[in-house]
Amino acid sequence: MLATIALANAQSTHWAFTPVQRPTPPAGAAHPIDGFVRKNLAANGLRPAQTADRRTLIRRLYLVVLGVPPAPAEIDAFVTDPDPRAFEHLVDAVLADPRYGERQARHWLDVVRFAETNGFETNRERPHAWRYRDWVIAAINADLPFDQFVRDQIAGDAFGADAATGFLVGGPVDIVGSPDPALTATQRANEIDDMVATTGTAFFGLTVGCARCHDHKFDPISQREYHALAAVFAGVRHGDRALPVSAEQQAEVATLDREIAELQRRLLPYVELPPAPPDVGANRPPVDPVRNEERFAPQAARRVRFSIFATNVGEPCLDELEVWAGDVNVAVATAGAVATVSDTLPGHAIHQREHVNDGQTGNPRSWISNEVGGGVVQIEFARAERVDRIVWSRDRDGRFRDRLATAYRIELGDDDGVWREVASSADRRPLGGDSVATTTLRHRCDQAPAEVATWLERLRSARAARELAAPAPLAYAGTFVAPGPTHRFHRGDPMQPREVVPPGALALFSPFALPIDAPEQQRRIALAAWIGRQDHPLTARVQVNRLWQNLFGQGLVATPSDFGRNGARASHPELLDWLASEFVAGGMRSKAIVRRILTSATWQQASATEARAVGIDADNRLLWRYAPRRLEAEAIRDTILTVAGTLDDARGGPSFPLLHVDRENVYHYRPIEDFGPEGWRRMVYAFRVRMEPDAVFSAFDCPDGSLAMPKRMASTSPLQSLALFNSRFVLAQAERFATRLRGEAGETTAAQVERAFALAFGRAAGTDTSPAIAFAETEGLPALCRALLNANELLFIR
Repeated sequence: MLATIALANAQSTHWAFTPVQRPTPPAGAAHPIDGFVRKNLAANGLRPAQTADRRTLIRRLYLVVLGVPPAPAEIDAFVTDPDPRAFEHLVDAVLADPRYGERQARHWLDVVRFAETNGFETNRERPHAWRYRDWVIAAINADLPFDQFVRDQIAGDAFGADAATGFLVGGPVDIVGSPDPALTATQRANEIDDMVATTGTAFFGLTVGCARCHDHKFDPISQREYHALAAVFAGVRHGDRALPVSAEQQAEVATLDREIAELQRRLLPYVELPPAPPDVGANRPPVDPVRNEERFAPQAARRVRFSIFATNVGEPCLDELEVWAGDVNVAVATAGAVATVSDTLPGHAIHQREHVNDGQTGNPRSWISNEVGGGVVQIEFARAERVDRIVWSRDRDGRFRDRLATAYRIELGDDDGVWREVASSADRRPLGGDSVATTTLRHRCDQAPAEVATWLERLRSARAARELAAPAPLAYAGTFVAPGPTHRFHRGDPMQPREVVPPGALALFSPFALPIDAPEQQRRIALAAWIGRQDHPLTARVQVNRLWQNLFGQGLVATPSDFGRNGARASHPELLDWLASEFVAGGMRSKAIVRRILTSATWQQASATEARAVGIDADNRLLWRYAPRRLEAEAIRDTILTVAGTLDDARGGPSFPLLHVDRENVYHYRPIEDFGPEGWRRMVYAFRVRMEPDAVFSAFDCPDGSLAMPKRMASTSPLQSLALFNSRFVLAQAERFATRLRGEAGETTAAQVERAFALAFGRAAGTDTSPAIAFAETEGLPALCRALLNANELLFIR
């Protein structure tokens, strides 16, 4: 029996909130799962179906577990294997197959609303989001214990699994900035709500997001507890993050950094900075890439906003934005200030949002906007400050002079959301070409020792080497900043803050307690540990139910992400708890549970229907047979490619596109209709675009990642048949299928038909193949292949 977990609410007697108890399997069955199922069948006057034949079983196993059909040779080997344990051995081989992770990862990516664009109106790409997908596939193939699977996705940056935190920022995000403080606050509140809600539904099956504006109407979750979870994620920001590099690369970079620092120290006495303007006059000098100082009368402010409207060339770049209160830079991150930006140019580890106020200058520690000629930087101070000047630069080292802001406005904001302009480019002289070309960091060498020139040359060489040295790979895995206080929002309105709420979890399940100023990472570690507790009443139940759903098409609980009072009751409560207890006892490893389920007679039942059973249990909730179902969109596409012999089994790496993209301020997407070999990979590796369907497979209820999808719909519409039958993709694959048949079966039509049925359906063509032969000879072999690729027998699991 699992250890008992303390319940903080005496009224929490809902079955899913009680501790998991390990029931004793009913006697009389060789397999515990069969004992629980047959007990319920007998109570309702039903009997289990017979075991499916081996040809059906191997095809079902491959489609369900690997997402592609078996090869004819694999089917023949299994069908003729005299070993009574042949199916167990086949299950073991399938679980060790790398295609297992590709298939099962797709289910999880639905649950956590994974996609590779931002959504909303701009819907821009996230070119490094694929690293999270690849991490999920690798974790599933490695059978990572589920408590670690949870931990890494919430706090993987603390455990060497940096790409895993792509879970946190996997949802849509509105990147369009606004001067309206209410809109800006609402955007941020929505980002955090997405993290809170997805964490709740994915890991412990509760609709925590329903408590954002008020106490939950069904489950014992208060609005304060919602905001305690929001406080856990208060320091998480959307964006790319540089992943750790190898020890050798780190050593190379460290050596260069030490050399640069030492040379800068030696040269410091000889640096001649351009003079700061004495005041804001009517005719100030042009902007300078190296240093610009904006002075004004001291005034109170809580935040600064730097809006850029034009540059001398390209996207604007800032290496540092400083706001001074006397002798203190209150905008630096180490002082508790938090920077946000309108967008960041992707693909450049050295040009990141966090560099704009990290206290380090120079191009290698800068930010570049993703908008040509424009961008916005906003920094919120740790507290209200009385400030009197702002210093900003493009590259204080003087090496780069492009991307310089030439038209800008700087504003200060107070706690009431009022913004006041304190500086702009309006009173500066225009930037001339000569001033750009000649602006550089100058050193006074006329009276300096002779070695200064040597130091300068060494410094230039070291900086060039540092720029090229082992750029860190990027992942869209979020960035982390020191969080400020989290308030409970009255009615969910961020403009109506109430009391400060410390980070925590649900009081229902022995919550943890952290101080209000707990470090950002510690918050996420604590939450991950709370979810992964072995005695948590929900975590194991939710996960084994998802595994059951993946294998049967529906879970023991029909609402897989809602185990609350508004969710469905378990069809087999004892079986669910037995599986959950097995899961925990086995170290929370999923493959052992999957193997248990697959080797049960319940999973191996035939799918044939029976009128009396349909009258009693039409939905098959009692599991009197194996219910057939259509393949999901990805498995349909992968199966077509497999049968045609064109599937590229290359694993991992950047996604391949299903859509053309027009990269303007607002991105536009158009379906690709003709695919070459680069588009013949498994569909789990396709670039997932929010709000934009592909030409064919979106018709098969394929989600776009705008919302979490714990269970896909299975609609039937004429568009599905029309899209599949008439698409250029299927027509092209039918041609290649025909080419494959000619190569493997020769030029005899009868042999081609036999091979076609073996490849497509895993069986012989039947006793009378004359209709198929006649059709192929009359209409052509590609026409027959096209018909087979559209057949229900290909598209359904039976």
